Amino acid sequence: MTAIHVYFGPDALASPPVVRKIGVPDAVAALKEGFDDFLAMPSHLLFLAIFYVGAGIALTALSTFGGALHLVFPLAAGFALVGPFLAVGLYELSRRRELGLEVRPSDALIVANSPALPSLACLGLALVAIFFVWIAVAQALYVWLYGPTAPTSATAFLGDVLSTHRGWLLIVLGGGIGFLFAAFVLCVSVVSFPLMLDRDVGLVPAVASSLRVSRDNPLAVAAWGAIVAALLILGALPLFIGLAVAMPVLGHGTWRFYRRAIERDPAHEQSPAWPKVAVKPPRYYATPHSVIFPLPQRDEE
Repeated sequence: MTAIHVYFGPDALASPPVVRKIGVPDAVAALKEGFDDFLAMPSHLLFLAIFYVGAGIALTALSTFGGALHLVFPLAAGFALVGPFLAVGLYELSRRRELGLEVRPSDALIVANSPALPSLACLGLALVAIFFVWIAVAQALYVWLYGPTAPTSATAFLGDVLSTHRGWLLIVLGGGIGFLFAAFVLCVSVVSFPLMLDRDVGLVPAVASSLRVSRDNPLAVAAWGAIVAALLILGALPLFIGLAVAMPVLGHGTWRFYRRAIERDPAHEQSPAWPKVAVKPPRYYATPHSVIFPLPQRDEE
């Protein structure tokens, strides 16, 4: 796997992605189809386990650093930033169901055999970096507004945020900055991860296609972004337990949105198994006339 292949796959020139014109109804239909995929392939228990492990780590970190209650909301909002990468396995499940194949939960792990895995990981690390930048910005904003007079208890913090001028300013500025981060990630990743999984185009063409989808279909992408935000908020309200359903539905729905935004090209779509075929070099022998012929190969176990 060369560095060039990470950024530009072999299909980038042979089969450049074609962006379709879609609208708000397509975003709504993608959500419905994603929910149907979730009902057929429920994965809420897995996401619930992942969430509680992640929540335990986050709470431990918050208690370690102390006085970091103001980072609870930015950490929760970070699901929208790294979610497209975490849902790669769900895209594969939707893809296999779409092809009429038998789907098992373990099929989500088959993406490890994808030739686009380095490209997927590269963009995923970029989203993780954006997430940490967002946390750093949120922390800097809080320090700027509160300084040494920051409340130390949860009750005092909530009371200050909801009833003081600096608290309202924190909500407005924090929400506005978070919206900019989320909008940028949405435009970059709305179809890039599913596209790299489906066709070996590489990182740069996939991101460029995602940006073109956002440019050519602003209403549809905005509607999908609003759907993502609404489901994440609703999922977070009951002690974040609802995210165990919201995130899988959004993951499957993202694949369905991709199918509506990018024209299909079955001739260049990846095999659902991505078999790794080891090409064996032929063995040669010399004839009296110095002509080289390959020896017949035998299949080895």
